[in-house]
Amino acid sequence: MLQILLDFFKSTGFAEMTVGSLVMIALSCVFLYLAIGKGFEPLLLIPIAFGMLLVNLPLANLMTPAIKSGVKGLEQPGGLIYYLYQGVKLGIYPSLIFMGVGAMTDFGPLIANPKSLLLGAAAQFGIFFTFYGAITSGLFTAQEAASIGIIGGADGPTAIFLTSKLAPHLLGPIAIAAYSYMALVPIIQPPIMKLLTTSEERKIKMEQARVVTKKEKIIFPIMVTILVSLIVPPAAALIGMLMLGNLFRECGVTGRLEETAKNTMINIVTILLGVSVGATATAENFLKVETMAIIALGIVAFGVGTASGVLLAKVMNKFLKIPINPLIGSAGVSAVPMAARVSQVVGQQEDPSNFLLMHAMGPNVAGVIGSAVAAGTLLALYG
Repeated sequence: MLQILLDFFKSTGFAEMTVGSLVMIALSCVFLYLAIGKGFEPLLLIPIAFGMLLVNLPLANLMTPAIKSGVKGLEQPGGLIYYLYQGVKLGIYPSLIFMGVGAMTDFGPLIANPKSLLLGAAAQFGIFFTFYGAITSGLFTAQEAASIGIIGGADGPTAIFLTSKLAPHLLGPIAIAAYSYMALVPIIQPPIMKLLTTSEERKIKMEQARVVTKKEKIIFPIMVTILVSLIVPPAAALIGMLMLGNLFRECGVTGRLEETAKNTMINIVTILLGVSVGATATAENFLKVETMAIIALGIVAFGVGTASGVLLAKVMNKFLKIPINPLIGSAGVSAVPMAARVSQVVGQQEDPSNFLLMHAMGPNVAGVIGSAVAAGTLLALYG
């Protein structure tokens, strides 16, 4: 009887539990608490954390690859999440997420104020600054450094897309860092914004933007797709899906497709993406010195991106007849629409009658385009 019980125990996951597995299970529970109890990006952090939990349960084998035989083909199927992960590996999930984002995004503020594109581009400086910093540290290859730098774009799907191509073994830490910092935008950005601006600058009121015509909104996604895809071909998947979703929104004849893209489809893909990405965070991949370096470099990327947008807005004011409020430059990181809301909140702390939200949405949506272009550039250089 004792032997039977002993044999049964050896067949359970308890017998195979390691210190690393225990640590990762505990970490996944911490992330679940932050998502549920504190509201940190729950829509993605919950599936990511649960995927992390599942993959670190001994003998569950949910990420085990299929075992192939030269004669009979697939001799033993892989684990469930192994097959779901192929959508991440092939860049399918991030691209579909971008389609949903496009269907939810109004590019009107950007079209009305094209100068916003410069602010969105400036905020991507954090990506390249951190890229060179990661290489200089000596801990990372160029491909790994590019994947870490993209955290500065504050765009989770873009970070996942690029990392899955260049450094898939870092997917777990980078995804968790990217979405954690996106959730912390209201905490990270305001001190940087206030440090780099004066009270008078934060009180600048901007003129109401012009009304954008329907024709302009239809032409915009088509032209952006053509131009960006020709200039940076590796960005075509992300930009193309983003603009297709936006075309569904603006053309006025595809209401059902727009509704599906921004609701049902993006919700389903979010679940699959989150669980798959979380399942890459095994103890072997996550519990390393490099993980702490990624988290540190991620906050640097985010901070530099925020500062770059604000500083460029200040420089632009030297040449503009009608000044812009430098606070909207911080929205150039593509955490839509949270970064734009932060610009609004900080501006109203100085002057409650100042309304910056729609002005900040220009750099904010420009940042989405900018991060995709930055990812395509890094993929072209190091892919």
